Amino acid sequence: MGWQGVGYSLHVSTVGSTPATPSRSAPYTPAQSRIIDAALRLFTRHGVGGTSLQMIADELGVTKAAVYHKFRAKQDIVLAVAEVELARLEKVVDAAEAEECSLQARELLLTRVIDLAVERRHVLNTMQADPIMVRFLAEHEPFQRLTKRLFFVLMGKDATLEKRVPAAMISGAIGGAAAHPLAMRLDDDTLRYHLTHLAHRLLQFPE
Repeated sequence: MGWQGVGYSLHVSTVGSTPATPSRSAPYTPAQSRIIDAALRLFTRHGVGGTSLQMIADELGVTKAAVYHKFRAKQDIVLAVAEVELARLEKVVDAAEAEECSLQARELLLTRVIDLAVERRHVLNTMQADPIMVRFLAEHEPFQRLTKRLFFVLMGKDATLEKRVPAAMISGAIGGAAAHPLAMRLDDDTLRYHLTHLAHRLLQFPE
């Protein structure tokens, strides 16, 4: 799901309702957004560790000083890339939490997480498998809070073993399948259908 799912590695630890906490209070400027987009393209091709500030500057056709003017260090760009991707997932969780019925909330969450995984499958390997990004997200508190909220919607207050194991499996399976070489050539509609069908079966959604 977005969790190992929308391609981000998640720890199924304490599950509880946690207030929404945006990771950034102000939007990025257009110039910063261009740098973020260029960095993500390069991260996808070369990995975070294999991408330098000079490569980002070359991708944009600007000087390295121009990149430094918008971000003080490469670590700040890594943070920005993660925040932009996680903001997509946060919107999904926000929408699910707004549903009054828990079943409808779970259905909405699952549907939109799968949509996000399919739409962003070209960046999933970077977000869930790149060692630098994985380590960064493991220490990123806003991400940890978001994952707790997500699992709370998925499992509710009664996080029994019977609910936790399927949720853990789904959290790895959606993103892993969407980014897997065996599925990469499937068209979006076909991939979405199969992910939804299998997720419903595993989570025992009513027919």
